[in-house]
Amino acid sequence: MTAADNPKRSDVPVADTWDLTSLFPSDTAWETALAEFESLIAGFESFRGKLGQSAEMIRNCLEFDCKVDQLSEKIGVYASLKTSEDQGDSHYQGYMARYYNIATKAGQAASFIRPEILAIPQSTLDTFLSSPVLAPFRLVLERINRFRAHTLSESEEKLLAMQGEMAQTASKVFRQLNDADLKFGKLTNEKGIETDLTNASFSSFLVSPSREVRRSAFHQYYSQFASHENTLAATLTGSVHTDVYYARARNYASARESSLFADNVPVSVYDNLIAAVHKHLPAVHRYFDIRRRRMGISEIHHYDTYVPILADRESHYNWDQAVDVVMESLAPMGTEYCSTLESGLRGRWCDRYPNQGKRSGAFSSGTYRGVPFILMNYKPTVLNDVFTLTHEAGHSMHTYYSSTSQPFHYYNYTIFVAEVASTFNEQLLAKYLIDRAETREEKAALINHEVDSIRATVIRQTMFAEFEKIVHEMAETGDPLTVGSIKQVYRGLLEAYFGPEFAIDPELSLECFRIPHFYNAFYVYKYATGLSAAIALSRRVLNGGPSELDDYMSFLKGGCSKDPLDLLRGAGVDMSSPEPVETALSEFSRLVEELDSLL
Repeated sequence: MTAADNPKRSDVPVADTWDLTSLFPSDTAWETALAEFESLIAGFESFRGKLGQSAEMIRNCLEFDCKVDQLSEKIGVYASLKTSEDQGDSHYQGYMARYYNIATKAGQAASFIRPEILAIPQSTLDTFLSSPVLAPFRLVLERINRFRAHTLSESEEKLLAMQGEMAQTASKVFRQLNDADLKFGKLTNEKGIETDLTNASFSSFLVSPSREVRRSAFHQYYSQFASHENTLAATLTGSVHTDVYYARARNYASARESSLFADNVPVSVYDNLIAAVHKHLPAVHRYFDIRRRRMGISEIHHYDTYVPILADRESHYNWDQAVDVVMESLAPMGTEYCSTLESGLRGRWCDRYPNQGKRSGAFSSGTYRGVPFILMNYKPTVLNDVFTLTHEAGHSMHTYYSSTSQPFHYYNYTIFVAEVASTFNEQLLAKYLIDRAETREEKAALINHEVDSIRATVIRQTMFAEFEKIVHEMAETGDPLTVGSIKQVYRGLLEAYFGPEFAIDPELSLECFRIPHFYNAFYVYKYATGLSAAIALSRRVLNGGPSELDDYMSFLKGGCSKDPLDLLRGAGVDMSSPEPVETALSEFSRLVEELDSLL
């Protein structure tokens, strides 16, 4: 990348950057707000020890808490976005540090609220909840009250809280080992350039058109994990046992039930996902065989599954052209949705291109009363960046509609539904591009992209979710978790998900030791359910009429005003049944069939 491709932040044209004035017109205004935030913290003391007195006292406390949280969100997002512009800018690093320091104090000052509410006798709380005074916060309080059976005595809660830092040891050791201590050496790419092999660059080597480069990267990378497999097995085991300990301490039937409890999601949703994916694994195996044949190789390995089958295709969309195609694909969403989003994408919602020191990747970050900003590192020659743009736009419009439709305490949607709006947009873009492909090869390349997207998000994440389920159940039943037993479990899953004709290198069993998500257990299944819901809802909107679109728009406006399953049920998809996952996997099977016919 040349200096022109990766300029200093000060040299980036203003029109290509986001406009943060909807948060604060200047750094001086941020400083003023930070001081106000700090001054508000003392206000929590006026409510401490008094929440059991009346419904009015609870409401006043929750309103004050919302006021503080809303200001905190605005200050924190501004500091975070400024830091993202150039991560080497110590001035804004200081902003983040100062914000975190005060936010920590605010969290400590407000920490009494939840325990005090749970300490109110159930009959008294029921009386309070029947009062119109608490109507705006009834769901907030009901959600807190759900945890009554899993909340311990004051002294027990204090002991659990004191263990918090120790409980992070396994995760911290893994991150230090994985991010800092493991050294993977250098590797020569297909252009003859010697480059560092790192966790970040590994994926770029796996999409190399040179099979020898891919193979070398795979074996060289995993050799480091093989050298540290005992340590990595110990850290993963420590994390699993920590999950089991806290679930048992809080009277949950299992670690999995504990994790799903906050979203009010039954474990049957998790089990239905795994069962549905297993049912459709023959289509996955067939896809790998199609890939093997089209790539002209006698056997397919894991390092052959990331490079596009039609790797020699080129695409070019400048920013305005990318916005054009995104907006055309989203036309079924109606005039209001499209006009709002288009003004943001052509205006200054987005920080568009790479610059020196800028945070990598892409994200959407909004606040209750600010613009739903999008960070991109857009490259005109990378088709996937057009998909990333519509993905982040989906998040931003979800934030836009939730924040303009809900009070502050109900606007922030949960992770369970977060990926629905973003991947819904990707589904509309994929269909739009596939329907308008001008050549057989172009259509095949786009279908290949869609197949790989579903495979990576629904099927691969479900395999991860099944692994988490098995190893936690082993810990709960007293089965030993060792290097050998963990690798054996993972090897069995690899064989099931990749199929009998797939060449599984011994090193691939080590993959379970390098996945950071496993240190935040029972999270990855939400990626799979999110895309499954998005596929089902996109078909429903595209094949339906005004009422189907209204249902989906109500979902976008819902924030967290209902539990996740109820929000999705209102949109027209019941995630408590296997049907949405079946719909997604049937679409996967159909696309595999079409890809085979085109190739």
